[in-house]
Amino acid sequence: MKVLSLTEPYATLIKNGSKTIETRSWKTNYRGKLYIHASSTKIPKEYKNNEALMSLVNLNELNYGNIICSCELVDCIEMTDKFIEDIKKNKNEYITGVYAIGRYAWILKDIKVLDKPIKAKGHLGIWNFE
Repeated sequence: MKVLSLTEPYATLIKNGSKTIETRSWKTNYRGKLYIHASSTKIPKEYKNNEALMSLVNLNELNYGNIICSCELVDCIEMTDKFIEDIKKNKNEYITGVYAIGRYAWILKDIKVLDKPIKAKGHLGIWNFE
């Protein structure tokens, strides 16, 4: 199974359905089922200081070092001015990503919470979990 590791609180925001677009500096041609892994890295100070972002998540829900949900990666869109302007209309989605010209929006659908988190060591990029 393909997996994507994210730092918290972003993995939990996807699990909770508050975030359906993952923003990246690189594109992927992969489409299909994807597990979301919450990395063991603690929340960086810059994220903790972002009150709007942190108001979207309950700190007791965070799952460091676990695969916590699955989803379908259905598209990867290169960001344009128009795309970014459209996303700004959804304040919560906008504050949960880095939106800039030339970056990529990975569109996630059909998010499903796992019954039990799966302990795993994360990796960079999209990686395989057996």
